[in-house]
Amino acid sequence: MTAITLYSKNNCPQCMMTKKFLAEKGVDFVEVNIDNEPQYIDQLKAQGFQSVPVITTNDDRIAIVGFRPDQLRALAI
Repeated sequence: MTAITLYSKNNCPQCMMTKKFLAEKGVDFVEVNIDNEPQYIDQLKAQGFQSVPVITTNDDRIAIVGFRPDQLRALAI
């Protein structure tokens, strides 16, 4: 099974909407809050991401930036 990681931060409306969407669709994910774990900020920047939420899969097949229900639905399949 593909592991999904959601990078988020505190007080981020798009992050909250993304978490809610994934939970409602029954999608298991691991959340990494960059406010609590700032060591991931440089990693995200090195990959070209400049904002959160960022959703990635462990096989790097999918990377979604922002609250994108159209793209998030693919994870619920």
